[in-house]
Amino acid sequence: MAVTIDGRRMTGAKVVRVARPGGAGRFEKAGIDAKAREAVGTARDYIDANWLNDEAPLMYAFNTGVGLFKDVRVPIASMAHYQDQIIRAHATGIGEPFAQDIVRATMLLRANAFASAYSGATLPLMDRLVGFLNAGLHPVIPSKGSVGASGDLAPLAYLAGALRGFEDVPVEYKGKIYAAPEAARRAGFEPEYKMGAKEASAIINGSTVSLAIAALAQEDARRIVRHADIALALTLEALRGELAAFDPRVHAARPHRGQARTARNLLKIAGDSKRCSEAARAVLFPDEARDPSKPVPLRVQDVYSLRCAPQVHGPVFEALSYIENILGVEMNSATDNPLMFANEDGGYVSISGGHFHGAYVAQAMDLLAIAMTDLGAISERRLARLIDPVMSYGLPRNLLAGERGLNTGFATVQCSMSALVMENRGLATPGSVDSIPGKSNAEDHVSNSTWCARKARTVVENVEQIVAVEMLMAAQALSLVADRTKDHPIGKGSQAAIDAIRAEIKPALDGDRWYHHEIKAILELARSSRILAAVETAVGPLE
Repeated sequence: MAVTIDGRRMTGAKVVRVARPGGAGRFEKAGIDAKAREAVGTARDYIDANWLNDEAPLMYAFNTGVGLFKDVRVPIASMAHYQDQIIRAHATGIGEPFAQDIVRATMLLRANAFASAYSGATLPLMDRLVGFLNAGLHPVIPSKGSVGASGDLAPLAYLAGALRGFEDVPVEYKGKIYAAPEAARRAGFEPEYKMGAKEASAIINGSTVSLAIAALAQEDARRIVRHADIALALTLEALRGELAAFDPRVHAARPHRGQARTARNLLKIAGDSKRCSEAARAVLFPDEARDPSKPVPLRVQDVYSLRCAPQVHGPVFEALSYIENILGVEMNSATDNPLMFANEDGGYVSISGGHFHGAYVAQAMDLLAIAMTDLGAISERRLARLIDPVMSYGLPRNLLAGERGLNTGFATVQCSMSALVMENRGLATPGSVDSIPGKSNAEDHVSNSTWCARKARTVVENVEQIVAVEMLMAAQALSLVADRTKDHPIGKGSQAAIDAIRAEIKPALDGDRWYHHEIKAILELARSSRILAAVETAVGPLE
């Protein structure tokens, strides 16, 4: 079923469905809502009939230059050439190209912004944009060069150039790169498209690349938070931890929605565990340094990375709720300048504003980077406990099976995850507080939204790897002591997670192996949501 473009009901989940291939490897199509088509057409008909003459009053971008040339009239006779020049002037991107899912999300969201009929775009332009998206024509867009102020001008210029049919713009089609006109021709489109008044500006004016990255990162983060609760449960089982810290009465005393949700998820996954018990703690583990003839010391309470997990995972969940609200509004907004509005007595008026400014997205992405960095940090601290017998209550050092010395175990895997944590800490430094005026000070405050979104996406990717590895290493820990602890089964949800992992990755019981493969495999398994699906099948939906 096609995703409807109507300017009102776009969601992050819909963006993912169009931006990334589904189970059959196909991209979901997008289609323009009939009412949106009518509204866009009516607005543009008025523009063509009333504003496109040299006697019309100055209206920014419709018949004027841009930036500090805002008061310079552009003659109608020069309008088509002017569109080309706007695109050329802003094609100043640098760096590696954006990933395909970001490009597709950008195309979808730019079309959805036009569907509100405030931008003055034409239906042929919208049809070409959505047509390119559905045909799999993906402009190659450099990832650096935008400050998120008058929109993502530099990267969006490459999208505009691809639609226009400039030879300078490379476009990926069916796995090969062609110049834009040739790519369009191969896909069944006219090689070139002549843009009318304001159309080039409408394409490039809006922080839509920032928004596309943000929408995808936010959706990924939601999946990761649920996996983090599963990873927490597995580590708690491996360390024979206390369940008391997740008691609903505890969280009712400090009624934050997020932490209570994390506690409920943990109890749903592992609440029926017999491993998290005094009886299980009496079992002597391989590297446990205690006298078995003496009573087992009471655990009383666990360390912060276990006991305080709801108080850390919880704020991340609530941050995501805030971010989802911000992006939900942004995805269904007109973000270029100027915008046109219908008068009560007929006709339209053009009003200049600043919806292209990306501060909302920038600040939301800084929050995402900060929150997810903390989630990755607490997950890594649990990894550190798993490999140290003193902190793990006797689990084999480094989660090693096989001859010691000859083999090293999972300590090196934990070390790589600590590298990601340190990288994230640098990337979590806010970018939205930075601003360098540009364009001869016409843009005297910028949002830096594209960088904020880019670094947040990297943080999210790093955290997904850390959380996935926590599941991998906790599963290794549980496999190493499976025979000793068979009388103390783990929770139903925990066992479902282990079964899903073991269906793809066997435990390391004979010594070291090429751990790179397992790190990659557990990440792919987490991204597929098969572990989450297995847990939810066993115990019901996680929150």
